[in-house]
Amino acid sequence: MLRKAFPTLTQSERKFATALLDNYPAAGLASITIVAANAGVSTPTVARMVQKLGFKGFPQFHQALLKELEATVSGPTQRRANWAAEAPESHMLNRFAGAIGQNMQQTLANIDLAAFDAAADALADTERRLYVVGGRITRALADYAFTHFQAVRRRITHMTSSSATWPHYVLDMEAGDVLLMFDVRRYEKNLLRLAELATARGVLVILVTDQWASPVAAVAGHTFHCWVEVPSAWDSNIATMMLLETLIAAVQERDWPETRDRYERLDEIFDAARLFGK
Repeated sequence: MLRKAFPTLTQSERKFATALLDNYPAAGLASITIVAANAGVSTPTVARMVQKLGFKGFPQFHQALLKELEATVSGPTQRRANWAAEAPESHMLNRFAGAIGQNMQQTLANIDLAAFDAAADALADTERRLYVVGGRITRALADYAFTHFQAVRRRITHMTSSSATWPHYVLDMEAGDVLLMFDVRRYEKNLLRLAELATARGVLVILVTDQWASPVAAVAGHTFHCWVEVPSAWDSNIATMMLLETLIAAVQERDWPETRDRYERLDEIFDAARLFGK
């Protein structure tokens, strides 16, 4: 609505519309007085602009922004209900969503809670160096895990997906360290050999794999199976990502005061580097 109406707006109204679009919808979620002041325009300017968009007044416009914000954080059940009514059961969207739902249920049903807690404890223990690695496809999961665990805890190493570099990492592994591995079909022989070398040095291997189980499971201390089949030539990582994000959240809560301190110090560094805009 804002972009469509933009050519019809006055210069001051465009100034407000631009400010809102630059920080949407947060810039419009305060009182009309504050919203106008933050955009550097008058209150009547804001009132006129929202009326041009078809709203009776700013309160109605404010409610519309809140509804859009609510939609961005709605749960999967509600989101699926919104589009499932518009697509036939045979449509790819519904078939895919049905498969994803089953994958999530199967994955959750087959997680051993004691094993999950033990794995989270090991991943959170900073006395143990944490290594993270994935294969050709699962390296994306390993990268995601590393990015988040690096903010949560210290002493973490992201191993490259090139097996030629792995001996250098194994050289520094010590008994008690943790190796988080991702391996799904088609399983990679190099990952199995890495797991064997690591366990021989007393390293705890935590494996995230699919329902059929990577051969790495034979030497892993903890193995988590994620159901991955969907109506596609590719397997799905959604259930796997759910498990990974839950592990990240669990590790974060193991020592929240320390984690919070790391987050705050990291934000200070980001601010100093001016990496993100405000």
